[in-house]
Order: sequence, then structure tokens, then C-alpha cells
Amino acid sequence: MGIVLLIIVVLIGLLFVSTYNRLVLLRQRVKNAWSQIDVQLKRRYDLIPNLVETVKGYAAHEKETFDMVTRARAQMASARTVGEQAEAQNAITGALRSLFAVAEAYPELKANQNFMMLQEELAGTENKIAYARQFYNDTVMKFNTMIQSFPSNIIAGMFGFRQEDFFEIEESSREPVKVKF
Repeated sequence: MGIVLLIIVVLIGLLFVSTYNRLVLLRQRVKNAWSQIDVQLKRRYDLIPNLVETVKGYAAHEKETFDMVTRARAQMASARTVGEQAEAQNAITGALRSLFAVAEAYPELKANQNFMMLQEELAGTENKIAYARQFYNDTVMKFNTMIQSFPSNIIAGMFGFRQEDFFEIEESSREPVKVKF
């Protein structure tokens, strides 16, 4: 009888440790996934001034568009939470759409090698951002599911594991940035 009780206690202990370690692993994956988004957003952030300067050379009178891009970029720089980042990304996507609309009116700009290269880099970065968002949201889903599932919800509650927010965007921002040549 004593051995059976000891085996049960050991098994419960192993389940407890295993569940705790899995929660820690998933929390670290969420943090890693967020940092991957952050890397791509930084890349996008760094590309924008070069793109704006290139367009400015051809369309100096489009001040309102340039101001919108600058404001959106500043909002992105100051965003700290997942929600603030999503809101900033919506603003930057709208601003970039306006910038590309301005570029459409200048055929010589669309043919400019520097502009074409920046558009290509931005398109690649947008794809990487989309992948990183998907990976982040998949990781958050696994983490949140474990926190809500029995018996891991008990261990999560005991050690203060909290659900993470998904990276969501506005419905109007779900369309990719259109890059036309």
C-alpha cells in the first residue's frame, strides 16, 4: 500500500513539474515570437524614411502625405503593448498606401531604380511581418489553450501565468500593401 501511494505521489509530482515546464516553454516561445515581429517592424520602420525621401524628390508638394507617414512612424516607435503595436501598424499601412498612391502619379518615380529597390524590400518585409504575426498568434493560441485546459490551468493559476493578447489588425488593414510598378 505504501509503495502504491509513493508511486501516485511521484506521478503527480512528475505531472506537476512537466506541466509547469511546458507553460514556461510556451511563455518563452510567445516572447520569442513577439521579438521576431519586432525585428521585422524595425526593418520596416528603417525603410520608410528612405522611401519617403525618394518620393519627396519627385513629389515635393505632397506634404500632407509625408506628414501622415511621419506621424504613423512616430506612433509605431512609441508603441509598447501588442494592442498599441497593432494600432500603429494600421496607421503605417494606411500611410504607406497613400505614399504609393502619390507615387502612381509620377511615372518617372516608378521607374527610379532606388524607388523600385525600396518597394521590393518593403514588399519582402511585409511578407516577413505577416509570417511573424501568424507564428506569434499560433504560439499565443497554444499558450492560452494550455492556461485554460485542465489540469494545467491550476498550475498556471498558482504561478501567475496570464493569457497573452493576439496581434490583431483592423478589418480595413487586412489587405496587403499594394505595390505597383
